[in-house]
Amino acid sequence: MIQPLNIVPFVSVDHMMKLIHRIGIERMLTDIAGYIEEDFRRWEIFDKTPRIASHSLEGVIELMPTSDGKLYGFKYVNGHPRNMKAGLQTVTAFGLLSEVATGYPVLLSEMTFLTALRTAAMSALAAKHLAPRQAATMAIIGNGAQSEFQALAFRALMGIETLRLYDVDPAATGKCAANLARQGFAITRCATAMEAVEGAGIVTTVTADKQYATILTDNMVGPGIHINAVGGDCPGKTEIHRDVLLRADIFVEYPPQTRIEGDIQQLPPDHPVTELWKVITGAAPGRSDARQITLFDSVGFAIEDFSALRYVHERIREAGTYAELDLIADPDDSRDLFGMLMRAAPAQAPAGVSARNDR
Repeated sequence: MIQPLNIVPFVSVDHMMKLIHRIGIERMLTDIAGYIEEDFRRWEIFDKTPRIASHSLEGVIELMPTSDGKLYGFKYVNGHPRNMKAGLQTVTAFGLLSEVATGYPVLLSEMTFLTALRTAAMSALAAKHLAPRQAATMAIIGNGAQSEFQALAFRALMGIETLRLYDVDPAATGKCAANLARQGFAITRCATAMEAVEGAGIVTTVTADKQYATILTDNMVGPGIHINAVGGDCPGKTEIHRDVLLRADIFVEYPPQTRIEGDIQQLPPDHPVTELWKVITGAAPGRSDARQITLFDSVGFAIEDFSALRYVHERIREAGTYAELDLIADPDDSRDLFGMLMRAAPAQAPAGVSARNDR
């Protein structure tokens, strides 16, 4: 069936939730990780630029564009840590996918849920290439909105079943523990970050405060672990002590962006890092020995959102989880936009007859 040119598939929040439940959350996390990996293997063909950010004292609003030459995608996303105190999401997002050949959009989608999925999928994908193979336990420090998605992604891709949870807000840990216990995880609620990392082969830091922070200090990090540093994702916002960074082998998505936004903003601009796409394609080594400390300095990059949008675009037709949005003006004559407008005018009353009836 050929879709009218004025119609763009629109995936609302309700549609996205239905799609996730239809597919299954762990299956969807695995699928999105696969799409990201596929796109990272063709990394060099993509347009790449650091995200376009508007910073304020309250947070940041960003646009994240990219294209593979056939499709163009962008995401609008915010990060406002103080929103939580007002009962609002700290991160909200939507995204669009278009055909490069015509510029016409082919998908408009909510991306608050989709960003949560792709962030977790990206973390677990990186760990698949960098974490110790025998890792069975993960510490999650920061138990907010992203924490459950991280746990499910690491189980889906890495087989992690045992979690050690810590947050400065015990209520957040209680929420996370209750949600994940229902998913079948073995959970330990910890009183400190130091306690959380004990015995963990993988440590995920996913805190929200926009400040220079030291969630992980040097004395907390033993040999052989993998650090999944998610929360340090904008200028002035970090989680990992500089001494830990100096001991670790650091892997990043896109260095020009990560050096500004990631934990490595604390290091000199020429500090060596390895791009993850090179590990995925075999152009660079990942984990090389059992005592190596690997660190994925995750800030999120536009190609990951492109992959997630591409995945959703290919799934919604079968699932039926979208609405038809009349978004693009499509006049019969492409040069006669004004004529299309005039033909849509309300019918005029005949001359001499009042359009009003005051009786």
